[in-house]
Amino acid sequence: MDTSRPADRRKLKEYEKLRHRMVEEQLISRGIRDPLVLRAFRIVPREFFVPSFLKNSAYKDAPLPIGRGQTISQPYIVARMMEMLELSGAERVLEVGTGSGYQTALLSHCCDVLYSIDRIEAFVKKARKALDSIGLFKPFLYTGDGSLGYPSKAPYDRIIVSAAAPLLPRPLIDQLAEGGVLVMPVGDEWGQKLVRAVRKEGEIIVEKNEGCLFVPLIGEGGWKEP
Repeated sequence: MDTSRPADRRKLKEYEKLRHRMVEEQLISRGIRDPLVLRAFRIVPREFFVPSFLKNSAYKDAPLPIGRGQTISQPYIVARMMEMLELSGAERVLEVGTGSGYQTALLSHCCDVLYSIDRIEAFVKKARKALDSIGLFKPFLYTGDGSLGYPSKAPYDRIIVSAAAPLLPRPLIDQLAEGGVLVMPVGDEWGQKLVRAVRKEGEIIVEKNEGCLFVPLIGEGGWKEP
């Protein structure tokens, strides 16, 4: 029996409409075509992963603050990076930068096994709570220096990093499986490029894509904490 209040049901319907409009206007219209990625964006409720005072802005075409100088990225950028991973649903994935847990939720619909790490323990705890609240128990969440990856579970078929570094962190490259793909922003603190690195026959093939602006990756493989 549905015991939710009519007002709550109406609000959920409103968010659902906004979510589908976001997919059409912010993703598909800009060239996102990967069916797994689009399906995940249609399913995952972004309003569960933003601060309560920003819920009505959850589907805006913009990054939103989540505290501690961090953000939940613009939906298009998240979709673009996920599409660059070329996921089939069968991969072991490492996400560096759990943040709010929104991208974690999306990735969990597009891969087999997902590990996510963030240096801020409060984010990890809050993300775990948000993921559990919508029934996503699959992702394994950890607190630690994500710039060093998570070597105990390596190698990974895919690695995605939600913060920028001046160079591709060597520990992350070393944790890529043969044929594996690493996607992350690389550049200085004023601007970066989305980089896609592929391990092929022991070599790393690097492809630079469009410009972007991310918060810095703090840790041994990124920038020192200010």
